[in-house]
Amino acid sequence: EEWLMDRSELEAALDQQGTILYIRMTCQTDHEENARAHTRFIEEVLPAVRTLEDALNQRFRSEQERFPLDPDRYGVYARAVTADLELFRPENVPLATQVELLSQDYQTLCGAMTVDFQGEERTLPQMAKFLLQTDRGVREAAWRATAARRLADRDRLDQLFDQMLGLRNQIAANAGCRDFCEYQFRAYHRFDYTPEQCRQYHRTVAEVLVPIARRIAARRRQQMNVECLRPWDTQVDPLDRPPLNPFTEVSELVAGVGQMMRALDPELGRQFQLMADQGLLDLASRKGKAPGGYQSTLAEARLPFIFMNAVGVDQDVRTLLHESGHAFHALAAAREPLHDYRHAPMEFCEVASMSMELLAGPHLAVFYNEEDRRRSEQEHLEDVVQILIWVAVVDAFQFWIYEHPGHTVEQRQEAWCAIQDRFGAGGVDWNGLAAEQSSLWHRQLHIFEVPFYYIEYGIAQLGALQLWLHARDDQPRTLAAYRRALSLGGSRPLPELFAAAGLRFDFSRPTIEPLVAAVERALDV
Repeated sequence: EEWLMDRSELEAALDQQGTILYIRMTCQTDHEENARAHTRFIEEVLPAVRTLEDALNQRFRSEQERFPLDPDRYGVYARAVTADLELFRPENVPLATQVELLSQDYQTLCGAMTVDFQGEERTLPQMAKFLLQTDRGVREAAWRATAARRLADRDRLDQLFDQMLGLRNQIAANAGCRDFCEYQFRAYHRFDYTPEQCRQYHRTVAEVLVPIARRIAARRRQQMNVECLRPWDTQVDPLDRPPLNPFTEVSELVAGVGQMMRALDPELGRQFQLMADQGLLDLASRKGKAPGGYQSTLAEARLPFIFMNAVGVDQDVRTLLHESGHAFHALAAAREPLHDYRHAPMEFCEVASMSMELLAGPHLAVFYNEEDRRRSEQEHLEDVVQILIWVAVVDAFQFWIYEHPGHTVEQRQEAWCAIQDRFGAGGVDWNGLAAEQSSLWHRQLHIFEVPFYYIEYGIAQLGALQLWLHARDDQPRTLAAYRRALSLGGSRPLPELFAAAGLRFDFSRPTIEPLVAAVERALDV
């Protein structure tokens, strides 16, 4: 156990160094020294670490035979080590390094995308707020300008992905796996569900959620009095109300979410203030900053860091609530001595974040009057329906990609459009926008950087909806169960983590249908 704790501290130090370099690179993708430092870490440090990790795993296995550890305490860790030992091949180390460097290229490429619009140079996250404008002409112009900028790099992104695809298929073949799907499920330590269960999720979503999404789209179309919904019509308020404007300055976002957290739970409020006070929030969008948002943990300091691109829209509040849920998870498990147990499987990590969006919803009055608060919650529940569907789209597309090695760019585009059509394409008419639709998946960084990482959002959203329903009956008890489950980190198998929060780990139709029915009642569609 002492040996294991020493190894844990070494891993935490390495993890934190890599995290710091990644944070610096994503916060300023056009800073050459930050990029070089991150590249050096990927090219020189990680390959050495991966080889040494395998040697340490072998040592762990041999020592465990001589000095057996408590299986209840270390069983989760041991099965993960076994999976890693089975997959590791020295010849895959340089291939994994190449994939990491290509991921950095993707970040740099996307971070450099800007649009000249209404006399100003704007980042793509900054362009998103124009899709909330009530003037349909402004929305269309903004959407087309953003889409044109993405299409300008379409060929480069396809070439980048093809390089990644070839490397990943080779990695899987070297490890003796049937395909990259089998390899990645084992690499992600998905011990508690199978690809077939994911496909069952796709089928259930198509049967249960797509009809609801169509009714939501039909109501939107009627309210907007338009013949069909176009891509620039999906985010604007359908009743022609001006966009929700929760804040102007990022400081107002931080203060408001801090107040929400204190109202929800004093300890969570204290933890959020800790992040703000210690400079662990980088929230504003700016040129050269990578897209999206994330929470990452400084493993040695045992502190979370939140990155996002806030521009003053309602979704920014949701994003900060979401990433704060991840941060609370990191802080709840910070006292766990074993580095591997200080982070849970992603299926439960996303329960922590998605639940926070729903649990904090009643406290949005910090930013809005009662009418706008209800409007924000309504929009969020509509987003939940879309998220569950979008997860199925992205996951089904990734299965198609890796089940069809050797496919062409054109075949991949056709498959993407066919899968979108299967799930209703969001009720949107893409007529005349074939190029834009077929490349829409380029925006989903998970497909590029963390393949097969997306079903987690669907599984977790179902867990978050269960917590949401529990909180309506007994919020203090629900929050106590939520925090208790977070404190377990990754020390227990997935079904036990869900059970600790009072949830069922299941994403079959019997679980999905009643949860979706509750959302449908709340939306009144």
